[in-house]
Amino acid sequence: MKVLIVENEIYLAQSISSKLTEIGYTCKIVATIKEALNEEYYDIVLLSTNISGQNFHPAIEKYKNSLIILLISYISNDTVSKPFKMGINDYILKPFMVEELIRKINHLFEYRRLKNENLFYTKYIENNFKNSSIKSTEVKKIIPPIFIKSSYQKLIDKIMYEYSKTIKTSPVFIALDCANALEEIEKYDDKTLLYLVNLQKLKRTEKAKILSSIEGKNIILCTTDINEQIDLDITVITLDNYNKIYDNGDILSIDDYVKYIIQSFQNNFTDTELSKKLGISRKSLWEKRKKYGINKKK
Repeated sequence: MKVLIVENEIYLAQSISSKLTEIGYTCKIVATIKEALNEEYYDIVLLSTNISGQNFHPAIEKYKNSLIILLISYISNDTVSKPFKMGINDYILKPFMVEELIRKINHLFEYRRLKNENLFYTKYIENNFKNSSIKSTEVKKIIPPIFIKSSYQKLIDKIMYEYSKTIKTSPVFIALDCANALEEIEKYDDKTLLYLVNLQKLKRTEKAKILSSIEGKNIILCTTDINEQIDLDITVITLDNYNKIYDNGDILSIDDYVKYIIQSFQNNFTDTELSKKLGISRKSLWEKRKKYGINKKK
């Protein structure tokens, strides 16, 4: 990455340049604001605020799309507050260790990466859910700890997304069919909100271990098996009826439809009856259960 160092204290500028060059940055030093304004794009601009008689604000405007860290001698409205409003990313107070400056640079790049990643996933999720008509009353039903049953996982996910916006935080997501699910659950204290999915994919013994580990925790547990029963003293709600899927503006794929029918009705019909209604053989029904990770209760 390219770094522009705008600093008239030559020893300091050279010290910064030397350290950054050692770890792979390409640096250029200029001693005046005028020189800085004649440069092209840089990924990082380290801008001194005490170059005598020179206004550093034009440099902030020019490099507003770069990562800007001010090198300041004192904290004031002019050296910190106003520059932040103009778009700088951070500042560091002289004298400082170059290692601390490097730590700030790494932190800011990581923050920018996570911010862009969060924006990407937010837009992706909102686009994925744009046809789903979730009522506010359904979101208000979510009061952890709670067990949510719905034959349509996307419906739960949409409600969880809306719920996380109302509480202005994100629950910890854990897929219970992952090999390390128990270890993941045990990492968090009882106050941390956990969003636990795929209970329907677990075997009876696995479910018993999971249910034991989450007792007393702040959880939102969900399953796509609407007939699922658990031995926990928490609120249980069922979010959908047979027509709910189609009310959300979605047309199911054949695979999703078959999965939905098996999960919703396998406890109401024998395998012979269910396979006949689906127009498939009993062997095919068994294969589809295996494919979808659906366990038939015994």
